[in-house]
Amino acid sequence: MSRRGERSDGGNICIRAVRPGDEAELTAMIHELAEFEHAAEECTVTESRLAQALFGPEPAVYGHIVEVDGQAAATALWFRNYSTWDGVAGIYLEDLFVRPQFRRRGLGRKLLATLARECVDNGYSRLSWAVLDWNANAIALYDGVGGKPQTEWITYRVSGPGLSELASRDVPGSGS
Repeated sequence: MSRRGERSDGGNICIRAVRPGDEAELTAMIHELAEFEHAAEECTVTESRLAQALFGPEPAVYGHIVEVDGQAAATALWFRNYSTWDGVAGIYLEDLFVRPQFRRRGLGRKLLATLARECVDNGYSRLSWAVLDWNANAIALYDGVGGKPQTEWITYRVSGPGLSELASRDVPGSGS
């Protein structure tokens, strides 16, 4: 899917699905996002890992990129999830990032609309994401597009050494 936009807001805008050859710009934007989120030291993605995740035999992630006058300006990386209650897939937006020099042009809103269209076109029931509680600009954007905070849910994660520790525990019936 590719959409071309008008120049009224300062450039020719193209939103398209990511494709082989985009790995360097996408990896750079992921690292820029990690820096913005004060977590640069936690970001270990490489171009080759991202290429495998996006374009390998079993893609783990999908994405869109926004170009403004041919420059990579923004990205949305996402994966399909599944709602057992609805019985259909949805999209979980893992990362939405707009480079600072391209902000305030509506690119984030356009990316969200693109993902919403992806949901509607494929019969998916929801578009979900998380946002850092201190990112007021992103929260304003998400509120502005009709996003609803899921205040009754608490997000959990296990990773790094904790993930390895959990995986090493005996699980009844697993043959361990």
